[in-house]
Amino acid sequence: MNQLAALPRRAAARPKPAAAGVAKGSLRDEAYEAIKHRIITCAFRPGDYLNEASVTAMLGIGRTPVHQALDRLMLEGLVEVMPRKGVIVKPVSLDEVMQIIEARLLNEPSAARLAAERASAGEIEALARILQSSRAAVERRDVEQLMLLDREFHHLLAQAGRNQVLAELLGRLQDRSLRFWFIALSSNGHHEEVQEEHETILAALRARDGQAAENAMRAHVESFRRNVAPHI
Repeated sequence: MNQLAALPRRAAARPKPAAAGVAKGSLRDEAYEAIKHRIITCAFRPGDYLNEASVTAMLGIGRTPVHQALDRLMLEGLVEVMPRKGVIVKPVSLDEVMQIIEARLLNEPSAARLAAERASAGEIEALARILQSSRAAVERRDVEQLMLLDREFHHLLAQAGRNQVLAELLGRLQDRSLRFWFIALSSNGHHEEVQEEHETILAALRARDGQAAENAMRAHVESFRRNVAPHI
């Protein structure tokens, strides 16, 4: 059974009204980030229909930026257009999940190796601060905050590898993975397990040990695969 169906609908944060004179591109980006956030936190759940007029009213942003944002999210695999029905949040399938994780396994360990070799001291300390925040979120059992901190950790680590093409690829894969947090990491002990895995990756970065960082990241993604597969 797909356990996303049993999840309570999460309340979306009230958007701030758009300021007068904001550039069209900025509004498009604002709409994109707002809609994506609702998708990856399951406020917009897999299979939900997204009516452009309703989303426009919710965000307080013009319909054109919302339409452009949905087009971008379609290219990234988070929504899809159903003929004669409209735009829906892309449903979850086991095949898609496994393909995303397979792609992460092919790329993310290499990114960790590059980060161990190339990250600045400031970037490593920033990663440490993220993990400090996530330890507090683990204690609170704040799943949404943990998910967002996980995204921040992986994003910064990818950027620290100084390969922008790889970082952009991993960013898209990570965003498509985040929706599965609420089903893969709901059991007792999973949040602590992820925290320990991140700490192991950070220790390898501090030691400038590329092989250890690569191995730790591979183990981390494999752990995610083991946790999510039974629930899709």
